[in-house]
Amino acid sequence: MLAARLYGQEDLRLEKIAEPTPTAGEVVIRVLAATTCGTDLKVWRRGGHAKMLQIPTLFGHEVAGQIVAVGENVQSWAVGDRIVANNSAPCMACFFCQKQEYSLCSNLTFNNGTFAEYLKIPASIVQHNILPIPENLPAELAAMTEPLACVLHGVARSQLKPGDRVVVLGDGAIGLMFVAALAADRLAEVLLFGGSNQRLQIGKQLGAAETFNYHQLRDIPAVVKEQTDWGADVVIEATGVPDVWELAIACTRPGGTVNLFGGCPRDSAITVKTEQLHYSELTIKGVFHNTPHYVRAALSLLASRTIPFELLISERRPLQDLEQVFQDMKARKVIKVAIKP
Repeated sequence: MLAARLYGQEDLRLEKIAEPTPTAGEVVIRVLAATTCGTDLKVWRRGGHAKMLQIPTLFGHEVAGQIVAVGENVQSWAVGDRIVANNSAPCMACFFCQKQEYSLCSNLTFNNGTFAEYLKIPASIVQHNILPIPENLPAELAAMTEPLACVLHGVARSQLKPGDRVVVLGDGAIGLMFVAALAADRLAEVLLFGGSNQRLQIGKQLGAAETFNYHQLRDIPAVVKEQTDWGADVVIEATGVPDVWELAIACTRPGGTVNLFGGCPRDSAITVKTEQLHYSELTIKGVFHNTPHYVRAALSLLASRTIPFELLISERRPLQDLEQVFQDMKARKVIKVAIKP
């Protein structure tokens, strides 16, 4: 079969490899759609990830597919089932899982390789984190379950209160998903900051109250304070750039919450003024990944079709175009692309 393998920084190769065969507890799916993600882009550009993979590796992690083979002891799934497979599953037994902090699981199983014709799903994911695709939900939307699950986890961790004013920094797919999720719940007034007028317009369609192009601003914290008096109640950083992490802190009001959601390069560091942190009583939270609960909530939200998440899919391309797709993502020509092997 044809599959993408990442060897290093911007070194992505399509290769012919053997089709996978399931062992006990596993299933193999034919990939119906694999969507690209900002995390994929960062991994491709950086040549690695702090937690999810080690190169060389099969690549891609958002997928919807159809089961073509099942291993021994698989009882709940059958050949022909259309499913969403999350890219991870917690062990359910470690210290963190016992506290129901599943995204912090010490033995979190990750699975990569969605940019391929077929994908093997490990037994732990089969057991805890695959779901049937509702009949009327297109595969390319179902494939977005994983990033939306991460966003819903991030919303839940943001300590929102009714009437809060929230700043989202970043107009990539994750930032736009945050806008959509927050606006849909009507919990908050969302101000979106990004660098693309086209993406900011999509942000408006997804519910942003106001949008701002940072290329046209000299002082983003000053603009936030003009809009909110004291600063935002909650700031969500969705770029994974250390300088923007610091900017997020500067945009937050005393007593507010900073959600540092975007993953930065390994060994990055930021500077925080102790006086500001202490006397302003800021809550600074790192938020990572998702949990089985939010995987189910994300698929349910996608299936409801109450939010036009299809606005985030810029193109549909064959697997053979994958290298060009990442070049286009790097140039910010597209948001998400649905790869159809």
